[in-house]
Amino acid sequence: MHKIVIKGGLPLNGEVQISGAKNAVLPLLFATLLSAGQSEICNVPDLRDIDTALSLLKILGAPTARAEDCCQVDARTIQSVEAPYDLVRTMRASVLVLGPLLARCGHARVSLPGGCAIGARPIDQHLKGFEALGARITLEHGYVEARAERLRGAHIIFDMPTVGGTENLLMATALAEGESIIENAAREPEIVQLAEALISMGAKIEGAGTARIHIEGVSSLQPLKISVMPDRIEAGTFMIAAAMTRGNVLVRGARQRDQEALLKKMTEAGAHIDATQDGLRVIGPDRLMPVDIRTSAFPGFPTDMQAQFMAMMSLADGTSRVSENVFENRFMHVCELQRLGADISIDGHSATIHGVKQLHGAPVMATDLRASACLILAGLAAENTTEVSRIYHLDRGYERIEAKLAKLGACIARVPE
Repeated sequence: MHKIVIKGGLPLNGEVQISGAKNAVLPLLFATLLSAGQSEICNVPDLRDIDTALSLLKILGAPTARAEDCCQVDARTIQSVEAPYDLVRTMRASVLVLGPLLARCGHARVSLPGGCAIGARPIDQHLKGFEALGARITLEHGYVEARAERLRGAHIIFDMPTVGGTENLLMATALAEGESIIENAAREPEIVQLAEALISMGAKIEGAGTARIHIEGVSSLQPLKISVMPDRIEAGTFMIAAAMTRGNVLVRGARQRDQEALLKKMTEAGAHIDATQDGLRVIGPDRLMPVDIRTSAFPGFPTDMQAQFMAMMSLADGTSRVSENVFENRFMHVCELQRLGADISIDGHSATIHGVKQLHGAPVMATDLRASACLILAGLAAENTTEVSRIYHLDRGYERIEAKLAKLGACIARVPE
């Protein structure tokens, strides 16, 4: 076990390169199961969730190899259609093998998913879509089992936008017989990249990035070769780090089109942001201004940036409010921010933050992936020393974050507990 130790109060300056997007590469890795060939995905970050995904692919009979930031997946033969509990419980995205296995093999057995403890994230919309495509679904002993001799195109209407559901059904319908339409589809940039990847494999897809996606099923797909998009959540985290520390940082790889909601709120808070050919430059203000946010599906403010933004607002000159509309249990970081001196109160799905002039270092404990980043950001801006424990969450979604921050001038280290 390790912890992150930060001596705060130093401005961040310089350049940081953003890694490939975790939330994009996971569905891309599982999409390789749709092709009876050898695929290659590059700009893959070195994360625990990626290791889990590669282990799952091997269990299914698709050997993998990794050289620097590229992963090769050999899915010429599938030997198993079961994703076991021991792997799925550690990473919710494992449920994304359902669509590819069902489409290619006609059978899939996947443990109900796990991941961060930030609230209930049911997969009922996934299963509703598979049933519309003709699959027979059973739930027994903590597993989802799906069977279909051949999926057939259907008109699928989600009750609400679901990223995982859209990705799962997008992969399944690519090999379904006939035409499919997904209504109320999620619109995240990672879904657009998945659709582009499937199209490069031979799929016929239109409308990705909108609420209505049209798919014309094909009989087979070619192997995938693609480079992963930059991680917009990692980029946003470093942008807030620059703003909170009154720094000046070029976030290489950050794309303005992926960050509009965050950029608007950061600008309101007083940060100066310039788009460059290489990314986004963020210059922090002398004093942050209070800003209200409401999380929602893309293109709204991302729930994955809520904790980090709250850390920034804890130093704003006034009162801010945060409304969490995606997950019902995503304020677990509040108690730890309070240990650092933040003045925050919670009322149901809303939090009120009264900005303070200074945060003070203290031992804190991470409760989930984005809460880990939130506490590191607070520690960077706090006086004296902050120790963040239970950082195993952090390694699921951030590639060597302490090394990147140290390169920007932070006094930060990973040490044994």
